[in-house]
Amino acid sequence: MGCCICYSTTETLFAQIPSKRKPPEGKSPDHTIKRLPSPCFIRCVQAGEMKSISAAGLLFLLQSAVAANVTAARPTTGPFANVTGSVDDHKVCRCSVFLPDTTFPVQRMESLEILAQHLSNKFESELSKITKYTKEIAMYEKKIVNLTIKIERMEKMSISYTELDFQLMKLEISEMERLVTQLKSTLMGSNVIVEQLYGEIKNLSLMVNELESLDKHNILAVRREILALKNKLQECEANTNQSTTSHYIPPGSCSHGGIANASQPFVIQLNWRGFDYKYGAWGRYTSPLNPEKELYWVAPLNTDGRYLEYYRLHDSFDDLLLFRYSNQFRILYGQGSGMVAYNNYMYFNQHGSRDMSKLDLSTNTVVLKKTLPDAAFNNRFSYAGVSWQDLDFAVDENGLWVIYSKEASTGNIVISRLNETTLEVISTWETRQYKPAVSNAFVVCGVLYATRPINTRKEEIFYTYDTNTGREGRTSITLDKMLETIQSINYSPIDGKLYVFNDGYLVQHQLTFQTLPQQK
Repeated sequence: MGCCICYSTTETLFAQIPSKRKPPEGKSPDHTIKRLPSPCFIRCVQAGEMKSISAAGLLFLLQSAVAANVTAARPTTGPFANVTGSVDDHKVCRCSVFLPDTTFPVQRMESLEILAQHLSNKFESELSKITKYTKEIAMYEKKIVNLTIKIERMEKMSISYTELDFQLMKLEISEMERLVTQLKSTLMGSNVIVEQLYGEIKNLSLMVNELESLDKHNILAVRREILALKNKLQECEANTNQSTTSHYIPPGSCSHGGIANASQPFVIQLNWRGFDYKYGAWGRYTSPLNPEKELYWVAPLNTDGRYLEYYRLHDSFDDLLLFRYSNQFRILYGQGSGMVAYNNYMYFNQHGSRDMSKLDLSTNTVVLKKTLPDAAFNNRFSYAGVSWQDLDFAVDENGLWVIYSKEASTGNIVISRLNETTLEVISTWETRQYKPAVSNAFVVCGVLYATRPINTRKEEIFYTYDTNTGREGRTSITLDKMLETIQSINYSPIDGKLYVFNDGYLVQHQLTFQTLPQQK
């Protein structure tokens, strides 16, 4: 039993495996190296005739062949493409192992190296971009902080302005232009006044565009021009509707048959605390002793829609437009948007109670507090879509009123006339209109008018209650609105206007009244 012997040449590597059979007499074993057929090699392996071909020995021989630059002839393909075997004349099984010259994928390795280098370069490029963007973001953050500081300073100054003011002015001008166009279509032939008015509106539109591009702070002149044009437009509307509406009725007079119509909304401006303060009220100071006095008050609630903390007083309409105020006061106990100013006092609902408070506007001091008997409070029966307005104060030509509900009235509207000095209830009327089903209410000449929403851009005065006769009634007067929710409506008998707080914006509506039937 001989061991397995492997040979190497420039052509191939061989493993000589002696056979168990003896060679013929007279002949020595032939050590000529021949290529073995595959079956012989398989037989040698299966029969156990390869006694000791160690893996280490083969590996050593293979490495030696590579070092010697041995080139092997590629055998035929098959299940043992790298191993061949044959049996010589002496019945010796000779095996050969083919060592390919492409054992390592060099080209693929080079491709991978090139791809890795490309990815590394791309990563470095993206990393440099991220570094650049990080520096730019830090720079913009500093700019935002500086702009925030500037805006806060502007808000604390007496003059504040936002770009939305110009948008509102453009909206008002477009609305006037639309109304004039309708007015022209209703007139027979040409009308010099209407044509002149139309030309002035066009000029005003150009002025606003120019002003917006030059100086966004000096808007007072444009505001005055808008008001003047609105007055002219109102006169034209009054003339065209003369057959259905009344003759001129001076403010403060009740010689009419009730509200006939309301004008388009006149958007004055955003309230002085900003867009986030959507709840509140505003109006014109009302005093029968001094009807010519021009004092405006603006009282936005805190962002919770409940707490009345700050209010401002303006000595004129021009001051209101410029956010120039005579006094800004803080109070700690107001609740809801139902406040009103009358005869140098502000009346409002005491926080968390059914108490009525009387505040001196000169000293910002509560001079009187009175409980409203049986009144529901703390959001029990507030208006639809508006919270914390259980007690809604109102002023008309006759004096001071409060609109509220009772548990005994099952949530229906209750109207009480108040003594402005003592806050005692003079008279009370209970209606059949459910208070949470209306969006707001006000009083004109002793008649309660209640509103409800039609859609997001229209409100309707639909219900009346005449305290003079005790009769309920139905009407349909449309109030256009700029935004969805009306938080409060205050009527001023001085100028016959409604002062509306519409989602943070101060809005006016001019009322026109029906004529009384002429007595023969």
